[in-house]
Amino acid sequence: MAETKPKQQNQPKRKMPERRCVGCMGTFLKKDLIRVLRSPEGEISIDFTGKKSGRGAYLCKSEACFRKAKKSGILHRSLECEISEEIYAELEKEIRLAEEEKE
Repeated sequence: MAETKPKQQNQPKRKMPERRCVGCMGTFLKKDLIRVLRSPEGEISIDFTGKKSGRGAYLCKSEACFRKAKKSGILHRSLECEISEEIYAELEKEIRLAEEEKE
């Protein structure tokens, strides 16, 4: 009878998805970014799951990146539609919460 090799116990590590922040153009893990979504119906929202269908733009959880993205209108260009002040206010709130958790 032929000898069989024992199964390898170490599974290869899964590749973690990375995305680019539209504010600072840095590459980060997808879970470390906030996704702003334009749904197929044209509604703008923040996608906390990262799995909703539609066009997405990512921002890192940095207040400096948020201010830069808001001032330059990069979200408007990335999503190809107007971004309301309510969405910017919600984004700012999420970024502040994320920065407080770091401390």
